[in-house]
Order: sequence, then C-alpha cells, then structure tokens
Amino acid sequence: MNGSLPLGRIAGVPLRLHWTAPLLVAVLAYGLAAGVLPDWAPGHSGTAYGLWAVGGALLLTLSLLAHEAAHALVARRSGVDVKDVTVFALGGVTRMGTATTPRTAGLIAAVGPLTSALLGGVFLAAAVGVDAAPHGLLPAAVLAWSGWANILLAAFNLLPASPLDGGRILQAVVWRLRGDRDRATRVAGRCGQVAGALMVVGGWLEFLAGSGSGLWLALLGLFVVAAAGAEVRRSALAEAVRGVRVRDVMRPAVTGQDWQTVDRFLADTAPGAAGQPVVPVTDLDGRPTGVVEPAALRAGLAGRTAQVRVRDLAAPLAGCTLAAPDEQVGEVLEHGVLTAGRPILVLSDGRVAGMVTAQDVLGLVRRGKHPHPPAGPPPTTHRAGHSD
Repeated sequence: MNGSLPLGRIAGVPLRLHWTAPLLVAVLAYGLAAGVLPDWAPGHSGTAYGLWAVGGALLLTLSLLAHEAAHALVARRSGVDVKDVTVFALGGVTRMGTATTPRTAGLIAAVGPLTSALLGGVFLAAAVGVDAAPHGLLPAAVLAWSGWANILLAAFNLLPASPLDGGRILQAVVWRLRGDRDRATRVAGRCGQVAGALMVVGGWLEFLAGSGSGLWLALLGLFVVAAAGAEVRRSALAEAVRGVRVRDVMRPAVTGQDWQTVDRFLADTAPGAAGQPVVPVTDLDGRPTGVVEPAALRAGLAGRTAQVRVRDLAAPLAGCTLAAPDEQVGEVLEHGVLTAGRPILVLSDGRVAGMVTAQDVLGLVRRGKHPHPPAGPPPTTHRAGHSD
C-alpha cells in the first residue's frame, strides 16, 4: 500500500503502518477519553483519561496488527506468498497470493477473527484481575474496552461479505461445493457490495441523527463496496482469460532503436506507433533494452532532442512485465502488472514479438472469452532508423 512506513518483520513478513493509521489512533483515543472512560471509571482527571485513552487506542491498533499477522503466518505456513501486512485508518490489510484449495483459503480467513476473539477474551480476563487491584479501575476500563472491541471486530469480520473474513470463508465454502473458485469469488463479492452499501446507508443515517461514529461506518462501507467490486471484476477477468494464451491476444508492436537521437525517433518511429501506450526500444542486435513513451519524450526535452539518445531516457526492461507467446494470460497477470500505460511485452527468442495491452485483456471480458487467434505469431514491425 502506497504511503506506508516499515515497522519490521514477523516470520519474514514485512509489517507496515500507513500514513492514515494515526487518524485511527486519534479517533479511537478521542472516543475513549470523551465518553467511554469517564462513564466506566469516573472520578479521574482529564489528563489521566487522555493518557489511558491513547494507550487503549494503541492497544487496539496492535490488536489489528495481530489479526492481520495471523492471516499472514497461516498463509506462509500453507505455502501462499505473502507480500506485507499494513494497518491503515479503516483497519488492516494483508496482501498475499491466492490459496490453491478451498480448505487453505478457509483456514487463512478464519484465523483472523479467531485471533481477535482470543485477544478479546484475554483482555477481558485481564480487566477482571486488574480491577481487583488498588487504583485499577481506569486501566481495567481500558482493558475491558479493548476486549469488547476485539470481540466486536471478530464478529464484524465474520459477516459473509468480501473483503471481510466472513466473505473469504463464504468464498471457500462455495468453492468447495461448486468447484469453481471464480464463481465463488463473485458470490462473496456481490455479498460484499450489498453489505457495504447497507453500511453506507446506515452510517449516513446515524450521522444525520447526530452520531459521529456513523460517518466512520459510512467510510468503512465505501471501502467494502470498492474492494468487493474490485474482486468481482478480477474474478470476471480470471474467468475470461482461463485457458487463453498470450499469442491469442497479443498485437504487433512497433519498435525503435535505442541508439537513435530523440528527434530522429520522434520523426521516424513514433508516428507508426500511434495507439501504443509505449514503444519498446532495441539495441544494435535487435534485443529489447527498455520502453519509452513518445509523449513524455516530447514534453521533457524542449530544444535538446538532437543531442539526447533514446536509451538515456528509456525505462529499463526490468520494470516491465514480460511473457512468452505460449504462456497462459492468467498466469502472467498473477505475477505481473498490467495497467493502461504499462502493457505486457511478449518476447520470443529474445526479440519483441508483440504486446498485450489492458484493452486487449478487457476485450476478452466483453467478448465472453472468445479471442480471435491469428494464423501465426504477429510480426514485429520495425521502423527504419538512421544512425549518426
């Protein structure tokens, strides 16, 4: 997640704190100091309430981190790749690969709410013990609040709606019963969209009634709607590209020479590459070395295009997603990045054979997975260049 700071690692998994996380701590601390603690432990100063409220907010934030870390650890033990764990203003998120079986998916999902419920029980038990000690009323109130908050977190996450853990469990159950992971993802995602919309409506009505927490619920609902919608789209895409090879959807790619000056490149190569998001550039042996965006070249070198060579401005090939013509599109998308401005470059025998753009893949979804295979690999089009 962009804008995150590293906190360290647990079992090799990076832990990160998003820049919005302090907002979560501030909101929780304000609610504790202004209402909960004075009601549960009356008779203390405002400073005492403020300090213990910050401690309680941090304790719940650490609980969120433990919830997500539990997902990550079980995923790692199950052989699923885990990128990182991040805490942000609306909770936590674990970025990981896809489980290969419904049983694994269900276990990874279930361990989060289980961890929160166990922490809730531990905090409530600790609150009982601390309450019996002298001057223990205020810390006991913080522990009790943290305990009930964790139990509420566990219950909320068990709602059968993606991207919540309950939605993941629902997905695993449907996957096990139907044998179709993509269909199961869509079912859980649709439930998430409905649940998120209800949260938005309920939170807004609560806010209009005078409760500030309603706004937080509405924001959380918007996040659920957006995340669930993204999962529905991803599942539709995965189904559309199932069994489709890169050669079936790739298009010819106009390439240029990296030793050309920018002005020659713009005059000789760029016109023939109209419509391509990027132009691959090659060395003297015809092997790709990077990609360039013609529009960016024009914008950044006013008056100096005859002195600068294309290779000095090209993005390195290491930053591109590469594929072979016979690879499955779905496998490439799982490990690569495909955006409107970053296509997949298709290489055959070390040469550029073509490219696959986001529009090409989205076209599969619109056509219902009916690509029009070419008779053979599309030829690479080279524009004639001139060396100086």
